[in-house]
Amino acid sequence: MKIGVLNETQLSEKRVAISPNIAKLLIEKGFELLIEEGAGKVSSFKNSDYTSVGAVVAKREVVFKDANVLIKINPFNEEDLKLVSDEQILMSQLYYLSNPKLIEAIASKGVTAFSMDAMPRISRAQDMDVLSSQSNLAGYKAVIVGAYEMTKIFPLMMTAAGTIIPSKVLIYGIGVAGLQAIATAKRLGAVVMATDIRMETKEQAESLGAKFIMVDNTGEESEGGYAKEASEDYVRRQKEAVNKSLFDADLVITTAMVPGRKAPVLITEEQVKQMKNGAIIIDLAALQGGNCELSKMGETVVEHGVKIIGTTMAPESVSTNASELYAKNMYNFLMHLTDENNAFKWELEEEITDGTLIVHEGKIRKN
Repeated sequence: MKIGVLNETQLSEKRVAISPNIAKLLIEKGFELLIEEGAGKVSSFKNSDYTSVGAVVAKREVVFKDANVLIKINPFNEEDLKLVSDEQILMSQLYYLSNPKLIEAIASKGVTAFSMDAMPRISRAQDMDVLSSQSNLAGYKAVIVGAYEMTKIFPLMMTAAGTIIPSKVLIYGIGVAGLQAIATAKRLGAVVMATDIRMETKEQAESLGAKFIMVDNTGEESEGGYAKEASEDYVRRQKEAVNKSLFDADLVITTAMVPGRKAPVLITEEQVKQMKNGAIIIDLAALQGGNCELSKMGETVVEHGVKIIGTTMAPESVSTNASELYAKNMYNFLMHLTDENNAFKWELEEEITDGTLIVHEGKIRKN
């Protein structure tokens, strides 16, 4: 089986779906690897890094023509689909719930497509979960960027000139990104507050040293390990409970996303007006519309004395590590889907296959 690894063309993307280390592992398993020229360049991987482990570096058209499986990180776009032929298998993050036209276009090509962002949140799939691996890096980097942007330091510091009190950090959403943000901010000496719709996250936040902001969530539940869209009543009560910490925070990191839907607005413009002058908001949900009403994806804006950074963070700034983790997720996924002869098993009722297989031989399975 020939696996083709494509260059990412989405603006600001710096990752690559397969790293040289994982290319070597796949080749050792008997797969052939075709790498588009320069695919790893912005992740600090040279063409020679791939050829040295046995992969073939080729032009884009050749990869599309010769590969049985085509792998990307971001969704296949219109230009990609012009080069795709039937019987090929596509693997990337497709965000199929919010991209129905893309799924229809993929199906019209008669191909098969797996969506990496649709990985079930079950223990057997943890080592294939690209959302978790990338969010982990995003949570870390958000705190580092926050430290750079702030005009204060994180830790308590006692000096001959006086005592500097620790900065206060508030984190919305205690998933993988939120937990890593808590751990990183605490290591740097900040006082950390955290909140989430899912009460089961309280113990996790507190185990890392954060104070959990309690909101009665009767009737609010999570679905399959992901946060569920909250009711209007819960949103109102959460704002009331969190406002004191929000208005006193030096750094706010928001991570709340609902699969397939616009990110919930957790911080309104009216709330921003009441925040500290010079406070920083890092909105990791900006790509899905943002948790802050004033966020703009890929931009830094200053409103009412508050600097608001709309970002996805991991792919923008830690592409080497992000690529390595994504590639390991892909390796584990391929090992799960294929047999000892490197052929796909096509166990359509198996939970991981069923959850991620969006289009099969031109037929849409999920929408």
